[in-house]
Amino acid sequence: MIEVLIVGSMGLDDIQTPFGKLLNTLGGSAVYSSIASSFFAKTGVVSVVGTDFPKEHLDLMQRRGIDTKGIEIKEGKTFRWSGKYEFDLNTAKTLKTELNVMQDFNPIIPEEYKEAEYIFLGNIDPELQLNVLEQIKKPKLVVSDTMNYWIENKKDKVMEVIKKVDIALMNDGEARELFNTANLIKAAREILKLDSDYAIIKKGEHGAIMFTEKTNFSLPGYPLEDIKDPTGAGDSFAGGFIGYLAKTKDLSETNIRKAMVYGSIVASLEAEGLGVTNMNFINQFKIKERFTEFQELSKF
Repeated sequence: MIEVLIVGSMGLDDIQTPFGKLLNTLGGSAVYSSIASSFFAKTGVVSVVGTDFPKEHLDLMQRRGIDTKGIEIKEGKTFRWSGKYEFDLNTAKTLKTELNVMQDFNPIIPEEYKEAEYIFLGNIDPELQLNVLEQIKKPKLVVSDTMNYWIENKKDKVMEVIKKVDIALMNDGEARELFNTANLIKAAREILKLDSDYAIIKKGEHGAIMFTEKTNFSLPGYPLEDIKDPTGAGDSFAGGFIGYLAKTKDLSETNIRKAMVYGSIVASLEAEGLGVTNMNFINQFKIKERFTEFQELSKF
């Protein structure tokens, strides 16, 4: 039985950075987050791909122990994204997006997945996120993500999702846009007002911040010397975060802080290579080694 259920996009990406290029590579929020989660917990995915989706990509996920029964193979073309980074790797320039089979994606949760206790809703349509929540039985923790497109086009539904989930992840730009403020502390306070115990805002290479009603926590970014591609780093953070919480089954604030560290570790390791392929070279030794380095980074 799976411990973590991830619902999100799967696709084929064309990625250009100053350090290399990948064509038709495996991508999507569900891919990056499920691989990151799989380092810690048994993970299952609900998504959709087209008949052109290469079998070796599913094989890669299965080798990571990811349950792929919830991935629908639908007649048509797989979701495709093409993006380019300049030397400022914080910002991707989208060159092309083709929704294809994702356009009519209607996530149906397999019966055996409905018992999952830890749920991550990738940055899909907030109406679909709400639909997934109605199908889950008794989750212990639900984490959601979003993106600027949904904030601009379905803001009311994005707010409804935030009210229903336990932790709503978003990056700094999304938080500022959603709550119409340049101040991230004010944005975090608005998240907390929406019946959330924790507000976690991702800040890319600068780490992440977490707020509760009484406390706050600032996690520095790992100082990468050899960053090549940040695609999927935010999803990797989310997957490592929820995977660690599922492994430890501890939702205390102290452990949530620790889960943020592990999420950041997997994201930093992933960004050292091009695309999702670098995930093949991540192992428990590297994760533990970087955890020790994080402890030294934040000691004073």
